[in-house]
Amino acid sequence: MRDPYRKGAIGALMDEYERAAAELKRLVERFPEADFVRVVDSQTADEACRSVQTIMSHVVGAGYGYADYLRGAFGVAPAGPTRRLLSRREALERLDAMLEYTAETLEGRWELSDVEINGTVIHSGWGVTYDAEQLLEHAIVHVLRHRRQIEKFIHRGLISERGEPGETHTDAPPLG
Repeated sequence: MRDPYRKGAIGALMDEYERAAAELKRLVERFPEADFVRVVDSQTADEACRSVQTIMSHVVGAGYGYADYLRGAFGVAPAGPTRRLLSRREALERLDAMLEYTAETLEGRWELSDVEINGTVIHSGWGVTYDAEQLLEHAIVHVLRHRRQIEKFIHRGLISERGEPGETHTDAPPLG
């Protein structure tokens, strides 16, 4: 059994990434499949934020992308899967697999020095340059932000935590 606390700054960030993902997973497991796939924000310009299904598919895909950025910086070939829309079961399984993939990427690097961390330069596709620590912090907060987004869907009655399959929420207020 693995020690619940990895060593080093990178290890601490990986532990927190797993914690954030576990919170998201527990949240998504609480509501029915019908609410997972339901489009609850048809007004958003962001296709990845229309339903819990699109959010979870995005979170998983982005997580693999972050790990692949790290792999590139470490000189390891990226091997993440192609992004696609996932069922709830697939999303939960792939969330775990993405974390394992990230941990494999970081294996042996838990205790990088500050100089090594700062020397790991990652140029993101969205125009921001990160070091390894900053990219992992971004990955953690990305999961937290989308967990909060799903919690807001629940709070606004757009999805239910324990509703009946097929239950609709046509009287739900628009997001804003």
